[in-house]
Amino acid sequence: MAHCYSGSIPMRGARWLLLLAIAAILGGALIAYRAQRKTLRDNAAPAPQPLPPGLSSSAEHYKISQSIGNRKVFDLEAEDYRQSKDSSRVDLRGVRLKLFSEDAGTYDLITSAAATLSTTDNRFYSDGDVEITIGAPADGSPAHSLVSIKSAGIALDPATGKADTDRPSTFVFQNGEGSATGASYDPASRVLEMKKDVHLNWRSPKPGAEPMTIEAESLTYLELESEIRLRPWGRLKRGAAVIEGRDAVVRLKQVDGPGGSSHAIQQITAAQATGTDAYPNRKLAYNAAQLQVDFNDEGAIQTVRGNGGAQMTSSSPTGETSVRSDVVAMTFSTQADESALDRIAATGNAVVTSKPLPIAGAQPAETRVLRSNDVDMKMRAGGREMESLVTRGPGTLEFFPNAPSQRHRTLDGNNLAIAYGPRNAIESFRATDAKTQTDPTEDERKRNRALAITRSRELVVRFDLATGRMTSMEQSGDFSYDEADRRARAAQATLDAAQDVIVLRTSARVWDSTGSTAADLIRLNQTTGDFSAEGQVRSSRLADKQSPQMLAGEDPIQAQARKMQSTNRNRSIHYEGDAVMWQGANRIQGDTLDIDREKRILTASGNVITNLWEQPAAAKPAAAPVLTVVRAQKMVYTDADRLAVYTGGVKLVRPGLAVDSRDLRANLGQGGGSQLEKAFADGNVRIVQDAPARRRTGTGDHAEYYSANQKIVLRGGNAKLVDSVKGSSEGAELTYYANDDRLLGSGAPGDPVKSRVNRDHK
Repeated sequence: MAHCYSGSIPMRGARWLLLLAIAAILGGALIAYRAQRKTLRDNAAPAPQPLPPGLSSSAEHYKISQSIGNRKVFDLEAEDYRQSKDSSRVDLRGVRLKLFSEDAGTYDLITSAAATLSTTDNRFYSDGDVEITIGAPADGSPAHSLVSIKSAGIALDPATGKADTDRPSTFVFQNGEGSATGASYDPASRVLEMKKDVHLNWRSPKPGAEPMTIEAESLTYLELESEIRLRPWGRLKRGAAVIEGRDAVVRLKQVDGPGGSSHAIQQITAAQATGTDAYPNRKLAYNAAQLQVDFNDEGAIQTVRGNGGAQMTSSSPTGETSVRSDVVAMTFSTQADESALDRIAATGNAVVTSKPLPIAGAQPAETRVLRSNDVDMKMRAGGREMESLVTRGPGTLEFFPNAPSQRHRTLDGNNLAIAYGPRNAIESFRATDAKTQTDPTEDERKRNRALAITRSRELVVRFDLATGRMTSMEQSGDFSYDEADRRARAAQATLDAAQDVIVLRTSARVWDSTGSTAADLIRLNQTTGDFSAEGQVRSSRLADKQSPQMLAGEDPIQAQARKMQSTNRNRSIHYEGDAVMWQGANRIQGDTLDIDREKRILTASGNVITNLWEQPAAAKPAAAPVLTVVRAQKMVYTDADRLAVYTGGVKLVRPGLAVDSRDLRANLGQGGGSQLEKAFADGNVRIVQDAPARRRTGTGDHAEYYSANQKIVLRGGNAKLVDSVKGSSEGAELTYYANDDRLLGSGAPGDPVKSRVNRDHK
């Protein structure tokens, strides 16, 4: 805010303003009176002309002087001197009194049209105007305008020296002028009182500086204490700056300057005080139960300190910032004859609120509220805009929505630091031991979105200077994220506010009640719940009936890959890069794996390998588990019909059985589990069955395998079966049973089955 300059009124001893006037009139009148009597007594002059009726004595063009040694004390002139018979009153008219300084180099001049002296009680009174001029040089002209005071109706008690008037008084002094109604002075305590309607214009000694106006209901000057008291209220104004309050106290100090020593305002204190200042496009206001303002020697404000419910508000066309605290201290720097706000320190339950104001065509940013016990704020050069804000210790920054799409956010931490850009817009926010809470919007609540909480050792938040919206949030050191049953952990995390995406880096892990995923890097979309993972991806999910049941079992479903993506609230899952999925001993791997939990479809692509174990039936507890291995370029499993379709060069291997084909359809048992019930192979089918000392090799365009009775059917492409023991057979369709060594064949019309039997076969 603009600073206020104090001027000065030269003072010698107890003579100041009314004091000089009253003392001069009192001294001059008494001395004149006593000197008159002594002169009449000591000098027996010829008998004067008879006095007018009713007078005991009179004189015209009356003059009297007094000196002590070589020092002149006073000169008194009166145009007329009269004392009434049988009266203790002496009337003086046209009074002109000079009171000389101790070195007689200057004098104070008191003039009055008329004055009255009561000889019985020595009371002196002037009902008319009195003018006092202080510090006139005894020789030559004054170097500057002299201090003068005008009043009337002055009453004086000679016994105590107390003087009083209830009349209007005006003042002119070296640094200004003023007025008041009524005044009194006590020379014993050296206390001057201006009774009411006090108004002073105080000009700074600095050329061109703004003057300061002091107004009060009443003013009391305590000369010995160098203190001025304004009661019950006082107001100081300089330019657009105003300070006012109750029971104000102005403390003075003596300063030396080119024109000699003078008094300047050092400090102002007031109760229930307020202050305002207006800059171009900005206003500053503050208030407190107790306010203290300190000035430098030139009268510029240095500090403003508010105690007890202190508050400061700074407003501009785009927003309003307010500070509330038990104590608010503002430090100012002087620039171009103005006091510019430099720093603000708030101590004790500090609250800093930044509220955006409506701008046509733009969505307002959130209202920001910072709470801490101790807050330091630094202003940019000129004091019109914020530069930084820090807290000493714990603090909370809260964002309140001003639009339906905005979320209510709370950031807690230690040693909060805020950097500001132009127009008091937040540029960045930092904190240690940080915690954030983000409430869902009303629309998100309808979609069951829950409160999100994060924690970390370090926190950095950045904002868009144009809109005031948060753009990113970086958290490092033991980062954690919790939203309902969804959790995340990592060494570091970054929030892209525009996309509402959290990026987790280093030892990243996310999980919920159904499973977890760990990776080097995880991207989590807070709005949709979708996430992606990269680098050493490992996931684990509890078995449930919504997942495809190809692997089957009650163990958790494990997976690993270089990349993973979960969408549609974890209903669609994609693994990429050396992907492997397993449940117990069952295993699927491929370049990519995709799970559609809504349609209950499992798809594997690229170098697919499935390992499925058939557990023996309960009726055959001694039987060993059977492993079925299938290799292909692609596999699609549909849970609705328990069918796995392999394509792109398929190879199926079971104990003693190998099937090669272009495509393969494998039906798993309808009773659950991963046992192979039957398989249909198409395209260049080749089946090899090995038994002790025996191999059967079958070829054709189509083959069928039934695991229950080890039945194999070959057809198409001139099906052929070669038995290393019995020989070979060809036909339209060949069926053989591995369990009982039976072979059945059927030929096409005109093309019967052809068999060739080994001679050594018995």
